[in-house]
Amino acid sequence: MSYRLLILNPGSTSTKAAVYDGDRQVAMKSIVHTNQDLAPYPTLYDQLDYRVALVRGWLGQEGIGLSTLSAVVGRGGIIPNIVAGGYVVDDNLVDCLRNYPVFDHASNLGGLMARAFAQPLGIPAYIYDAVTSDELLPEARVTGFKEVTRTSFCHVLNARATAHKYAEALGRKYEDMNLVVAHLGGGISISAHSRGRIIDSVSDDAGPFSPDRSGSLNMLYVVDLCYSGKYTKKEMLKKLRGEGGMSALLGTHDCQEIERRIESGDEWAALVYKAQALQIAKGVGIMLGCFTELIDAVILTGGLANSKKLTGMVIDYLHNLVKVVVIPGENEMEALALGGLRILRGEETVHTFHPACALVP
Repeated sequence: MSYRLLILNPGSTSTKAAVYDGDRQVAMKSIVHTNQDLAPYPTLYDQLDYRVALVRGWLGQEGIGLSTLSAVVGRGGIIPNIVAGGYVVDDNLVDCLRNYPVFDHASNLGGLMARAFAQPLGIPAYIYDAVTSDELLPEARVTGFKEVTRTSFCHVLNARATAHKYAEALGRKYEDMNLVVAHLGGGISISAHSRGRIIDSVSDDAGPFSPDRSGSLNMLYVVDLCYSGKYTKKEMLKKLRGEGGMSALLGTHDCQEIERRIESGDEWAALVYKAQALQIAKGVGIMLGCFTELIDAVILTGGLANSKKLTGMVIDYLHNLVKVVVIPGENEMEALALGGLRILRGEETVHTFHPACALVP
């Protein structure tokens, strides 16, 4: 049976929309929203009708009739108490997205937009692999701080999509494999995938530094900085995300620029780049310790994985320990489409959101 899916991925400054016939993309548009465009809408959720109307207009320009759609898949929002995979967008999930998200984020509009299109057509609306999907093992939640319990926070959508892609290339099922996936982007997160479940992860503030994030540090140093009187809380948060990592060390997070500096003899740039590779390898090593059986492979993915120089150094550190494969790039639209397609084909069971549910034990 043939399925046509509308894919919706709202961001803070754009709404990406695409139409897929099965696994083939037939149309895609990134609709930009300027500050002036969004100014009339006091809250994020006031933007819903505006964004839906823009996508409707684009579909009309493309000559794609709404009646031809089989389902709509939206980017998963910042939602509490969910696991990886797809969720049907029903009244409970809509209420959570509107009124009880972990925090406001443009991705919270993904499910709401999907429902706005799907409900009048009588077709299903889904979200898939939300960032806050959490399937950690109980022992992975415990920290040395009595007041702090770990939760999973990683690039779930791309990590699972890439793992599925790798398994399919081998003629195997993702659910039958043990993998470590390192998403190398503006932020770096690393996740341990045990037979279809992310059992542990290193978030972008707890592992390797990255193009613009500082990664993990000795905590005593951070406490000293926080109480030094030199920085406000806002400034410290910027050091962690946005103004840390290679941006702080080299004044740029452009890897092509950094590699040009290295080729021209910049020893400091070469050292920072090697340190970046070492930290990625060490982050992978932490995740290797999550398994009680041998793993099938480590996958390096995300935008930074396009750098053969960087991935080559990471492989140099790891190749004697484990098989390492590189699958560069990040295609969120394809990942959402393929997730929705697996649900429609009956290859995955879709979840139903329960507001009072506990996290997976």
